Amino acid sequence: MKQKIVLIAAVVAGLVAAVLTRFYLVSKDSEIADMKAKFAERYGVMEVLCYAENVPGGTLISKSQLGTKNVPAAGLRGQALTLENLGDVLGRKIMLGHRTGDIVFWADIEGGNPRDVGLAADVKKGMRAVSINASGAAAVSGMVNPNDHVDVIGCFTFPDESGRKEQAKLVTCTILQNVLVLATGKITAKMAGRGSDNSPQGSYSTVTLEVTPREAEMLAFAEQMRGRLTLSLRNRNDVSYEKELPKVDFDKIQSEIEELNIKRQQKLGR
Repeated sequence: MKQKIVLIAAVVAGLVAAVLTRFYLVSKDSEIADMKAKFAERYGVMEVLCYAENVPGGTLISKSQLGTKNVPAAGLRGQALTLENLGDVLGRKIMLGHRTGDIVFWADIEGGNPRDVGLAADVKKGMRAVSINASGAAAVSGMVNPNDHVDVIGCFTFPDESGRKEQAKLVTCTILQNVLVLATGKITAKMAGRGSDNSPQGSYSTVTLEVTPREAEMLAFAEQMRGRLTLSLRNRNDVSYEKELPKVDFDKIQSEIEELNIKRQQKLGR
């Protein structure tokens, strides 16, 4: 009798755990769906061309290799291809290989967009092109390319309240997220696409970003604060936004480094 009670209790506990787990997963799915809906409402949604199959570099694009999907429009207008551009891209060569579902960007197409002329044509209405000093490690070892998306991180030195430089405090913070790279040095996406090979463009000391007028003012001010701007490279399809990123100093690192590493391992599934 006692064993039956224990067995029944175990079954009931298992059912309760399963129900609670299911409820948690449903609530998380609902939360994610709500966040996507809010993001789409804020930035809009656009239908873009994507690769319907794995396509190796050097391929001449055919209609059967392309499909469409709806994605948030942030940072993609004028850069990602739509159905209106289908006739402009068929029979043209892609420079690098892509996987099924990857968005088709003009920067991927040899020769770029034939209708655009000069950098000004790449800047969307209401936006501005601003160049910042970023080379070497600050530009991810020079691996940032036109049409990439980056976060801009600033590292600044502030004197203490008395104004003494010897007591200066170093603070790092993320200034902007998901920013489109228009050019690296003097190379734009269209110019990179016209190259005869896939070799790196070489070194550069500036990166030109597409920002709003207010963001342009912020970047201009940040560069005058004796600080350093660093770019953090994103996956092209990653349009996520981190809320409430903290300012980081030595005390912040010292108090949270263990927690950050634990969360990192959990995210990697280890």
